[in-house]
Amino acid sequence: MGLKNSIDQGHIHFLTMTVVDWVDVFTRANHKMTIVDSLKHCQEHKGLEIYAWVLMSNHLHMIAAAADDTKNNLSDILRDFKKYTSKQIVKNIQEEPESRREWMLDRFEFAGRNDSKIKNFRFWQESNEPKPIYTNEFFVQKLNYIHQNPVKEMIVGRPEDYLFSSAINYCGEAGLLDVILFG
Repeated sequence: MGLKNSIDQGHIHFLTMTVVDWVDVFTRANHKMTIVDSLKHCQEHKGLEIYAWVLMSNHLHMIAAAADDTKNNLSDILRDFKKYTSKQIVKNIQEEPESRREWMLDRFEFAGRNDSKIKNFRFWQESNEPKPIYTNEFFVQKLNYIHQNPVKEMIVGRPEDYLFSSAINYCGEAGLLDVILFG
């Protein structure tokens, strides 16, 4: 694994997990809730610490780390998260009404076809694009970037109005996920 894709264990990271071909999957509530529920599971059972997050239509940004007292490292947590959510979302696409079903499944099958680690479908791009956070300035820059994503995309006018983000937590209210507040 190259330096760009390596996770410096024991540090907080800015992460980006992207759906292959930037397919807009997270436009349906059930797919979004699969991500939220899986992140909750990782927090409660695997030691995932989330400082900030936002789920957009085709990618997830997080500032996260593995808890010091967990046996899991961040790489393992993210691997398990991506494996589970990939299988669950593909299953949902196969079983539930979806106007783009055949097109999406074709994209995911094509992406996994030449990878021996993949049985049928590749849902997530391979890299998490980890960037270790060593300074408060870099943390704040990435925190603002995460929370401004839905505003920049004109989904909401204010970051705290976007349900699938930690911006509401930073405004003192409960969000969909518990986060460790910075500052």
